[in-house]
Amino acid sequence: MGLKLLHLHLHGLFRSHDLELGRDADTGGQTLYVLELARGLAARPEVERVEVVTRLIQDRRVSADYARSEELIAPGASILRFPFGPRRYLRKELLWPHLDELADQLVTRLQHPQHRPDWIHAHYADAGYVGALVSRRLGIPLVFTGHSLGREKLRRLLAAGGDHEQIEQAFAISRRIDAEELALAHADLVITSTRQEADEQYARYGRFQAEQAQVVPPGVDSQRFHPDATPGEAPVVDGLLASFLREPELPPLLAISRAVRRKNIPALVEAFGRSAVLRQRHNLVLVLGCREDPRQLEKQQREVFQQVFDLVDRYDLYGKVAYPKQHQRAQIPAVYRWAARRRGLFVNPALTEPFGLTLLEAAACGLPMVATDDGGPRDILARCDNGLLVDVTDLEALQDGLERASSDPERWRRWRDNGIEAVSRHFSWDAHVCRYLALMQQRVHAAASPVAARTTSPERRPLGDRLLLLDLDSSLEQPDADALQLLRQQLEASGPGVGAGSFGILSGRSLAAARHRFAELHLPSPSVWITRAGTEIAYGEDLEADPQWAARIAVDWQREEVERSLSDLGAHLELQDSAQQGPFKVSYLLRQPGEAILPLVRQRLRQRRQAARPYLRCHWFLDVLPLRASRSEAIRFLALRWQLPLDRILVVASQQGDAELVRGLPATVVPAEHDPCLEGFRQQQRVFFASRSKVSGVLEGLQHYRFLQRR
Repeated sequence: MGLKLLHLHLHGLFRSHDLELGRDADTGGQTLYVLELARGLAARPEVERVEVVTRLIQDRRVSADYARSEELIAPGASILRFPFGPRRYLRKELLWPHLDELADQLVTRLQHPQHRPDWIHAHYADAGYVGALVSRRLGIPLVFTGHSLGREKLRRLLAAGGDHEQIEQAFAISRRIDAEELALAHADLVITSTRQEADEQYARYGRFQAEQAQVVPPGVDSQRFHPDATPGEAPVVDGLLASFLREPELPPLLAISRAVRRKNIPALVEAFGRSAVLRQRHNLVLVLGCREDPRQLEKQQREVFQQVFDLVDRYDLYGKVAYPKQHQRAQIPAVYRWAARRRGLFVNPALTEPFGLTLLEAAACGLPMVATDDGGPRDILARCDNGLLVDVTDLEALQDGLERASSDPERWRRWRDNGIEAVSRHFSWDAHVCRYLALMQQRVHAAASPVAARTTSPERRPLGDRLLLLDLDSSLEQPDADALQLLRQQLEASGPGVGAGSFGILSGRSLAAARHRFAELHLPSPSVWITRAGTEIAYGEDLEADPQWAARIAVDWQREEVERSLSDLGAHLELQDSAQQGPFKVSYLLRQPGEAILPLVRQRLRQRRQAARPYLRCHWFLDVLPLRASRSEAIRFLALRWQLPLDRILVVASQQGDAELVRGLPATVVPAEHDPCLEGFRQQQRVFFASRSKVSGVLEGLQHYRFLQRR
């Protein structure tokens, strides 16, 4: 049997044909790369199947193509679309609350042998988060490609004068960086486009290890990008640009990118406007995606276009600058060749450029470059020797570089020839796919997979056909006697027997302390105990500990090192007494309540390379757990271990820190008396907000879901 490969590409508009590149900030080069990689892999004889998972979107504002659950890319390659979150199209920064739902769906699908892939390749931070969860739960090797990293983006935005709080609001940058750290902690292999990306950008992450990374530059489609003009293409490009330019025969400075701040297009326009030399020698051609109605563009796109229009007006560049409203992706190779025939230059002024595939496309068509001295262009120039690199944050340096690059016709010809030859030799899709598959088979299959949940024969199952999980530390605190009696009756009536339900206890306490407190309630015996904040699982009246769970969360856990890593934070944290500690749990009391301490704790753990995560509960109590442990992960472990569908599990969430319980496929009840932080989940699927508090609210939720009725 051949290899079965699964790619995760979650945001943007993704389909097998007519990619809407540049439509928005989320539909860019990554989309094209994933599509071409899937095609290239499917064509290889050793590959049986390639599947690309993306989001199913039902929105009248976008094509109905994105609402198809399956779509063929090529023989052996297909797109699988899963619904998660609202039906409408969302930009990637708004997807974070809904990713657990997708992870749950994927685990349900991939646990079946016929769907299980040999490895998962996650693209970008959101897919990295989902990939890490699926990998840890099923033991499938994970490959990660960040494409554009949050730490680098934050660094650049701050260097450009951005406000940290505004950056956080616009880009959810903390969530993105945390997701990247999680993906790197679980990845068996990290694919980068350039050595600089690995050595400088990934190296800023605490959970990155240099030996994880391998450089595999993306390929160029030589059937589309080549120097030889095709019949009839020149008039098409002339039709796109002629209405803008008074002297269309002048060598163009060509930029092709999305209209987003990172691409730094306004700086290029200003450098052009300030230079009499450039205005005399050249036209400026900006292909910035398609725009029908500016009012429908995202705020960032509108701002970039407005900056361009203002600069054209300020420097009176009418007749010298072209910025067509519409173009087709199929026309892009012709645009490159049109510019090359006029001895133009391709310009990439991006503030940060992880790779720069457009630079290779331009080079393949015979168009030399002037590009940002950041990331991918360094590696490209080292191999192609087809242009100049400049500091694009310095307008004078950018202007000077453009003037120098266009001053020597003989050097321009040498750059053109160098680029065409180097792309053919170093950057073909065949070379990329061969290198990719060799690395996967060598590195991923040799990697030790995490401990995954293993199922046990049905006759030994400790759980019924559904599971109610009650929080001993909140919803069962100081219960109303009548409500508690009614709950007792319902639990007794629901099991045991055919179609029986079961119930379990969640607690931050030790098992002994939880049993002591639980005995006061006089409820039936739980089928399962999840104690010490999710780090311990025990079953039934015999309290048999689950050794698989202990083995799974022990991976890379160093309890004493965690304590040492946080020992200098005594002004903020106080270790709780020994009764609150556990083998896989380090518990603190905050000296001042609130979440402000969490970034500092995460930073310390990353700096000391600890496979651990902090969890804040009830604003005052901080638990540091193994990276693979949490109450949410314990629940998923039980579901996999005992083949219990997640939609047959009901949890109760009421306190700060319970957000992890609300996300994903399990049903959730939120009693009336709950922490305000849970209000944001009112629109979440399968979350019921009760009108009553504590046990009465739990009973209301059980009635809403009809959860304990025999089936």
